Amino acid sequence: MKRFTTALAASAIALSLAGGAYADNTMVGGVEMLPTNNVVENASNAPNLTTLVSAVKAAGLVETLMGPGPFTVFAPTNAAFAKLPEKAVADLLKPENKDMLTKVLTCHVAAADAMSPAIGKMIKDNGGSYAIDTVGGCKLTASINPDNQALQLTDENGTVATVTTPDVKQANGVVHVIDTVLMPKMM
Repeated sequence: MKRFTTALAASAIALSLAGGAYADNTMVGGVEMLPTNNVVENASNAPNLTTLVSAVKAAGLVETLMGPGPFTVFAPTNAAFAKLPEKAVADLLKPENKDMLTKVLTCHVAAADAMSPAIGKMIKDNGGSYAIDTVGGCKLTASINPDNQALQLTDENGTVATVTTPDVKQANGVVHVIDTVLMPKMM
């Protein structure tokens, strides 16, 4: 238990030094994120979240994510979307696939304001992992990578995303930038 707590503290310090992870104004994609802005306003300013912003617009979720929340958004970067099979993003953005796109995006959102220390505590208190219910009806399993102490999320298909920039405070919640797109359970 002490090792876990020490590792989380070391991780927080390392992340803080690397990218201001616990400062009020975290940088995402080289741009300062303002805690007075909402999720959509900040994401729209980040050059590494343009695919996510386009998807949010295509799904009709802008107004929702500009609302009061609170939201915890696990935000995939452009590079995360680029890992998907060729043409997958283009297909998801088509109007006829709006329902699937909405499902994929809402599987990245929890109706809470969960900073990484709180998630880490839930993981620790639950024996090493914690199930997060998303607004899209998906279950993500949060855990800590034992090698680098990074917060990870595993979707219902076994795909693992790593939080690369945690705790980006928003006026209506928090964003954790991730390196992989998480998907709803495949039939």
